[in-house]
Amino acid sequence: MHRPITAVALAIALAVSLVTLAAALRLPGNNQGYEPVQPIAYSHKLHAGDLQIQCIYCHSGADKSRHAGIPAMSVCMNCHSGVSATLAAVQQEEKAAAAEKRAAATIVSPELQKLYDALALDETLFPKPDEMPKPIAWKRIHKLPDFVYFDHRAHITASVRCQQCHGPIEEMERVRQYEPLSMGWCVNCHRDVNETGVAGRQVHASIDCVTCHY
Repeated sequence: MHRPITAVALAIALAVSLVTLAAALRLPGNNQGYEPVQPIAYSHKLHAGDLQIQCIYCHSGADKSRHAGIPAMSVCMNCHSGVSATLAAVQQEEKAAAAEKRAAATIVSPELQKLYDALALDETLFPKPDEMPKPIAWKRIHKLPDFVYFDHRAHITASVRCQQCHGPIEEMERVRQYEPLSMGWCVNCHRDVNETGVAGRQVHASIDCVTCHY
């Protein structure tokens, strides 16, 4: 009596499973959506979005090298030797200190403390004599196969915006791979810009295999 209902339920469950499996399938090397937790919760939304810091300020190799590069900790300290917490946190401490009639304490956010610890800095941001700085183990997100040659310089010179490949980076709290970065995606982009141009300029983006595979 209940067999038809059971059969329908099983068919629906099987269909849902197949759709879910198909959605999860991806070609080898396709890391679109990869969004690892980083050792420091650096917010591109805050820095590139709210504060409008230019990408090239931190990724200074993008216009000079194949690789954009990870910013040195000294670049972070250009700002964070004086900014150790959010403005809201500092203002809250100043308000509390005024109410309690005491000097405001220095507020250090937990994430910036990780930066200071990596640099072996004490509470006054001076080097600790008995410790050595250690690198931050950032997790790489965008990685092309070794047999692919990609040069940031050529794209920056052609006025290609970072968002063309990296997506709305200025809106991301935690960076993820936005585009598939597959060969087909790259070739289609080159074909498109050869017709439309980049930033109002005509370009000749190669679709020759040996440009990226040589």
